[in-house]
Amino acid sequence: MSWLIAGTGAVASVGGSTDEVFAALCAGHSGLAPLRGFDRRKYRARSAYEIDDRPAPGTDVPLRATGWLVRAVAEALADAGLGADLSDVPVIVGSGLRELRSAELGWRDGAPFDPAALHFGTALRERFGAAWTYTLANACAASLYALAMAGDLLDAGVADAVVVAGTDTLTESMFGALDRVQLEPPDRIRPFDVARRGTLLGDGAVAVVLRRDDHDSPAAARVRAVSMNCDAAHATAPDPRGIAAAIRMAHERAGVTASDLDLILLHGTGTALNDEAEAVALGEVFGAAVDGPLLTAVKSMTGHTSGGSGLLSVVVAARALATGRIPPTIGLREPVAEAARFRFVRDAGHAADLRLAQVDAFGFGGVNAVAVVERVGGPAGTQRVGGPAGTERVGGPAGTERVGGPTGVGR
Repeated sequence: MSWLIAGTGAVASVGGSTDEVFAALCAGHSGLAPLRGFDRRKYRARSAYEIDDRPAPGTDVPLRATGWLVRAVAEALADAGLGADLSDVPVIVGSGLRELRSAELGWRDGAPFDPAALHFGTALRERFGAAWTYTLANACAASLYALAMAGDLLDAGVADAVVVAGTDTLTESMFGALDRVQLEPPDRIRPFDVARRGTLLGDGAVAVVLRRDDHDSPAAARVRAVSMNCDAAHATAPDPRGIAAAIRMAHERAGVTASDLDLILLHGTGTALNDEAEAVALGEVFGAAVDGPLLTAVKSMTGHTSGGSGLLSVVVAARALATGRIPPTIGLREPVAEAARFRFVRDAGHAADLRLAQVDAFGFGGVNAVAVVERVGGPAGTQRVGGPAGTERVGGPAGTERVGGPTGVGR
């Protein structure tokens, strides 16, 4: 079975809607900025990819991840032409850290909030009347796990539509843990580059409305399949064999071969082990066809948005398939040896006629998920993009760092 993406919503460091996020990414804009949420003097790494909506620098407030979630869901519903009543519509949220930042603020600063608000279902019920909510915390693959669960609900006939979402915000405990374990403090994320030093976290939320493929409504794209596995090879180090198995399973379920893929949205965290493992797995699965699809890693601009990162890449893939525009991987100068044959998109403004895309998402403990997304309708550039009116906005907030340009490499 396959499913239609009927509407999308997104907010990240580079923009406040799907249109703004996609336009900024295609232009090679980055949300990287000096750390805002807590005292950066305590850490070696001093930057992150944060949404700039706090009352003042160095201050923080609870429930920001929940606020972005509600905002992304509202946009996805409007984009799908649906009302704001989710009393009969399941909502499945993938998150790596949930509202841990709120708990940190409550413990450290005594910041007031209702403990019931730590569950995303509370806000979804208050805003949309949602009575059927789930939260999956499958590390960085969480939102693709949520997407797979939504497809199962549609295939089982228990729902006509499902809202799938992901949301995460920086927590001081996770930022500090990464700061301790990464040998050198990264100044930015450089996926697959020999000079990469590690990953940096990013804020963000994303949502899609998923319907059965037989539903008669406009769609942004079609999800052909989602695969999942948990290889449990290591608590933190990814295993290329588990990743390769997830990719093969996604291709098999989608009824495609590696040579059919036109675009790959990489997991691409910029860490030493992840990038090499993902590259090795792709080389194993694609073989001689590895230089066929175009590849990009949007975490180079959004940072690592944790549990929501996989679904954000699905939304970017859907928009890329519809428009033919592909965001670049910024800051990539010299690919690692394992990825030397890959066709990375490095130029802002790159365009191509695309039909099929693969989206990768891998997490701690070997939780791997891969989605295959297909263009609907005619050639790229002829599909509905951006809102019920069928038009796409451009512009909006461009982030805080401009990189790329005509040469397609970071300057």
